[in-house]
Amino acid sequence: MVFTRRTRVLIGALGVACLVLLGPSVPSGSLFGGGSLSVEKPVDVVPNRVMTWNICNPCEESNANRAAEIAAAAPQVVGLQEACVRDVERIRDHLRHRYGLDYRVEYGTVLRNWGRCGGLPWSPGAYGQAVLSAAPMTDAVDVEYPDGGSEDRGYMAVTTTVGGRSVRVFNTHLAERRQEEVRAEQAGVLAAEVERHERAIVLGDFNAVPDTPELARMWTLAADADPDCRPSPTGDCEVTTDWQSKFDYIFLRDVAALGHRVHPTPYSDHHPLRADLDLG
Repeated sequence: MVFTRRTRVLIGALGVACLVLLGPSVPSGSLFGGGSLSVEKPVDVVPNRVMTWNICNPCEESNANRAAEIAAAAPQVVGLQEACVRDVERIRDHLRHRYGLDYRVEYGTVLRNWGRCGGLPWSPGAYGQAVLSAAPMTDAVDVEYPDGGSEDRGYMAVTTTVGGRSVRVFNTHLAERRQEEVRAEQAGVLAAEVERHERAIVLGDFNAVPDTPELARMWTLAADADPDCRPSPTGDCEVTTDWQSKFDYIFLRDVAALGHRVHPTPYSDHHPLRADLDLG
């Protein structure tokens, strides 16, 4: 069949219109953004490494850049705060397609908010925490604190494998700054659940520096992955935020830390914190 030039132009225009209407069928940035569906840099997960990161929302950062930060550490488990479900889905896709890192995801959503996570006004995106794990997760729970302060807050927990051992992993985000009494109540709710487990890893943004009273109960149950960080003015705690404060923690209960690192990033006002652990 022979098409005239005018017909060919019309067919091409229709094709472009279909692409615009339907959009790409692959993760954002992985095809039309110049990437590839094939693995660009295969990365191996570090089986005894965990990471916590408040990815900042709303910050309009690229999920490809967020995935690159996670891939650079390649943790067995990563806890994210201020996470929209749609963003986490895209981050997971980038990790799989670009780096060969295949993570399972559990969500601890506490809020459905169009302003935070987009979507349609009658179907807004879900917002809260998420845990990505290279190993299967079981017994997932999602708990909203009785009082969230100025915004709903909560914690989530899963059982998964780190360093070849089964462990309970918590991920939380406490109330915003200048809400000390609310944070103290939230930390009490969290600590009561952590105390039920002989071995636990607690990840999160606690919005409080180490020597604040609201964190006192957590310090009685667990140690920070940073051995020099203690709940006293003499503690030498590495800062985790742009405003030079330590708000992000990896609390360890019956788990030893082999090393830790804070990695400064331009993609959030919090920096990724990771730790290599010994669960033996």
